[in-house]
Amino acid sequence: MESPRIIAGVTRIVRDVGIAEELAQDALVAALEQWPRDGVPDNPGAWLMAAARHRAVDLIRRRENYGRKLAEIGRDLSDAEPPQEPADPEDIDDDLLRLVFTACHPVLSAEARTALTLRLLGGLTTPEIARAFLVPEATVAQRIVRAKRTLATKSVAFEVPYGPDREARLGSVLDVIYLIYNEGYAATAGDDWLRPGLCEDALRLARVLSGLMPKEPEVHALTALLEFQTSRAAARTGPSGAPVLLRDQNRSRWNRMLIARGITALGRADATATGAPGPYALQAAIAACHAMAYSYEETDWRTICTLYTLLAARAPSPVVELNRAVAVSMADGPGPALEIVDALAAEPALHDYHLLPSVRGDLLLRLGRPKEARAEFVRAAELTRNERERELLLRRAAEAEAP
Repeated sequence: MESPRIIAGVTRIVRDVGIAEELAQDALVAALEQWPRDGVPDNPGAWLMAAARHRAVDLIRRRENYGRKLAEIGRDLSDAEPPQEPADPEDIDDDLLRLVFTACHPVLSAEARTALTLRLLGGLTTPEIARAFLVPEATVAQRIVRAKRTLATKSVAFEVPYGPDREARLGSVLDVIYLIYNEGYAATAGDDWLRPGLCEDALRLARVLSGLMPKEPEVHALTALLEFQTSRAAARTGPSGAPVLLRDQNRSRWNRMLIARGITALGRADATATGAPGPYALQAAIAACHAMAYSYEETDWRTICTLYTLLAARAPSPVVELNRAVAVSMADGPGPALEIVDALAAEPALHDYHLLPSVRGDLLLRLGRPKEARAEFVRAAELTRNERERELLLRRAAEAEAP
């Protein structure tokens, strides 16, 4: 998470996220050149931040010198601004939060806001973002380039907005925080299934936002959802880092303090709500059902089915429908669930989504069709780009036809 912090800190100086990202990368390159020769500093993060800020100040000075020289020959360069002073200490002292709201400005499309924030805050690569969005890499690359250019040309302020402006950007901010969390919760690619740093920062941002916007029910609901999800972190992988499915997790390892925090946050969401529950309130309620169950089998699957039905009506998506199928399989059996999953097979957004064949394989196995189940697990393993998840799916494929 050092890179987003550096980008946020430098953006406050140069007022351009694209330039700030380049300066942060320059600092990282400098570290790669100097640290092997001089040794790693005691505080690498502070070193990188200082290096990036020095570059930002140098850039501003060069701009000012350039402006003065041009002014001497009679040109108007009044747009050459000096570096800005740090934010008012009475203001919200969180550059990362400012960076989120800046990247989620209304001048950008919803897709561009999410892609840019995942790049700047989450540190995700273009392929990882493309995978998360289920869109081509070229599309994501174009969105990011255009987004940075738009923020620069529109001179978007690096700030946490107030009043109606803040409310207008809130939905996008929540979506972005949740996407960052999800990438940490189940990494799209790589050798590790979890990226705890992303989860921690997303949860921290959600908590900060809850304090900032105490009357917004969906802010508390998202915080509750992340608290519940994080409570299971220690039980979600084995000693080797291999994924442990929900039904196999040792629930004594679930963090009860985080579950209690989730319940409190969900209570605040209920207390501040004035209408029907929003998407995050429904997802938090589903997570609460899991958190309060003593075993997988004792989970209140019927209530979860009802909540997923409400969620599908409130925020329909193929992924929500796939999750609903899992709940239906536990409440009504694998047969009705398989009908839902098969109906999703033609969804273009799920064409390369590995969890579709993974869920289908599980349902087929429970229906006593191991050969077909094995084929689905193999297909899911071929689609995922996460090594840990691939190992799990191949193991399930091997076990499907085991005597």
